[in-house]
Amino acid sequence: MSKSNPFDLTGQHIVVTGASRGIGLAVAMALAARGAEVTLTGRKADTLKEAVATLQAAGARAHGEVCHQGDPGAIEGLFAALDAAGRTVDGVVINAATNPVMGPLIDIDLEAWKKILDVNLTGALLTARAAALRMVPRGRGSLVFMASVAGLEPMPGLGAYSVSKAGLLGLMRALARELGPSGVRVNAIAPGLVETRFAQALLQDATTYAQLMARTPLGRHGQPDDIAGVAVFLLSDAARYVTGQVLVVDGGAVS
Repeated sequence: MSKSNPFDLTGQHIVVTGASRGIGLAVAMALAARGAEVTLTGRKADTLKEAVATLQAAGARAHGEVCHQGDPGAIEGLFAALDAAGRTVDGVVINAATNPVMGPLIDIDLEAWKKILDVNLTGALLTARAAALRMVPRGRGSLVFMASVAGLEPMPGLGAYSVSKAGLLGLMRALARELGPSGVRVNAIAPGLVETRFAQALLQDATTYAQLMARTPLGRHGQPDDIAGVAVFLLSDAARYVTGQVLVVDGGAVS
């Protein structure tokens, strides 16, 4: 880090999960633009390869590792691969998530519920734990969970997803207290409605969209780049005294 620029990430290696597109890719690009070496993960090798190529074409030091966050064995394999390649983990953005169903919680299929929790919460814990085990002995590191405003105010039709993100915020706060004495910081970002493929159902539902925008003072939905700068802050020394916090990035809808 440059003493004159606390946002400089030169010399840092940061992992971004679920980074083939959308918010994860925007975060990876922003980190690389500030000097970080980045490793992107994703479930599909082809889309991951394209994302890495985009970063490399811009001059970034970027790598790709196929990893499904709902698979404990895949998470172990990810960190084993990082160790074998000598890529010391300085920060991790735990962004990978899923939401295969919409509807009331009382109607949710048990398998869908399990899948959402396996990826969004259990997988997040296992990723954070693997990273923390490598950070604690070095006395530094930063974990950033990509949560959601749905974890603060449950959204209609997204009950299971909302519960998983509320749990993620609890996980963040617990880890922040446990890891703080070791010098590892843990925070979360809670985006509102952001234009990604993940959010297409909400963007295309005219009634729901109008309701969301009516309560958003900035009067627009977000773009992936709106989230990326917040991740840069939390991973940089500009946030060296910030831990256990959730930063809401939603245009002012959640007060």
